[in-house]
Amino acid sequence: MTKIMPCLWFDERIDEAITFYTSTFKSAKVLEITHQDPDGPAFTAIIELEGHKFMLLNGGPDWRYPFTEAVSFMIDCADQAEIDYFWSSFVDNGGEESMCGWCKDRFGLSWQVVPRQMYDTVLGPDKAGAQRATQAMLQMRKLDVAALQKAYAGG
Repeated sequence: MTKIMPCLWFDERIDEAITFYTSTFKSAKVLEITHQDPDGPAFTAIIELEGHKFMLLNGGPDWRYPFTEAVSFMIDCADQAEIDYFWSSFVDNGGEESMCGWCKDRFGLSWQVVPRQMYDTVLGPDKAGAQRATQAMLQMRKLDVAALQKAYAGG
């Protein structure tokens, strides 16, 4: 077990969550599943997404602890195609869009789907370019790499 591992609470939808996350992340693995009742849903699962372990917990119907935007997971995307893939996987499957590259999946878990190019534009060394890219980003839902780069360059 890793020293620190997030535990995500799912109200009786743990089996659906295991399937969703392990099909969305291409290198995902199911490491362990436990059951309280052999014929019932999983009670806990440990999955690995992009090398990070997550524990999923079936909290049951009696306790409701929904996810909030106070915690999100950031995905460092290599290019626009990867942004489009994750955005579509989350939003088009029952999730919802937010602003500046943030979205929620169908379980209400928040994700930041951001390009590596963010470091060259919004956080780039040209202060005026970074300001323009930031202003462009603040108008976006799903981030657009070409638009960020164009804004940074002054176009």
